[in-house]
Amino acid sequence: MTSRDDLITALSSDLAPVKPVAKVEAWAFAWLAVSALYVVGIIHLLGPIRPEALDQLSTHYRFLGEMVLGFAAIVFLVLGAFRAAVPGLPYRRLTAAGSILSLLWVASFLVGLEWPALEASMSGKRHYCVIETFLYAIPPVLLAFFVLRRFYPLNPTAISAMICLAAGMLPAVYMQIACMYVPIHILKFHVLPALLVGGLGALVVFIATQRMRNDGRNN
Repeated sequence: MTSRDDLITALSSDLAPVKPVAKVEAWAFAWLAVSALYVVGIIHLLGPIRPEALDQLSTHYRFLGEMVLGFAAIVFLVLGAFRAAVPGLPYRRLTAAGSILSLLWVASFLVGLEWPALEASMSGKRHYCVIETFLYAIPPVLLAFFVLRRFYPLNPTAISAMICLAAGMLPAVYMQIACMYVPIHILKFHVLPALLVGGLGALVVFIATQRMRNDGRNN
């Protein structure tokens, strides 16, 4: 090569056109729809929801607000995670909104320890709800990882934390009508497992990423 132009020509001669990334929001809502249908379906398959839950949604606005807060947090976390997986797309406002809404969702149950949205009741108690919350989150997490691989996530640990938290919150939010309503029970057996799914998912991805980087350096 005798000049910069010759070098550029040589390097670019074998380049193939790259397909643009598909509408990432469509992928996000598709994942959310499939995951939500799976969670709702399997919860109903293994037991009925609390008999009075639907009436409570229409008559107790704080209870309805807790459900809306939780689902809104999931939507913003999912959109933020999927957009973060595509370099160059803005996502921080979405993830910030998702994080704030998640905190408000948790805070609503902390407030409920003193001023519950509903009268505490054992009605609808599911004996293995804590295990259900963990197990039902796993397929959505695996599906998300499979889908997000088609993009180019530069910060996989943060993305994993968001998508795993969203996956854990799906059964946790629905357990508010499928299981007994007692704030301390909700915090211990619904909310805490959802938070652990988010933390464990991020930890697993972080360890795997570090090992891959170390292996690359050693080779």
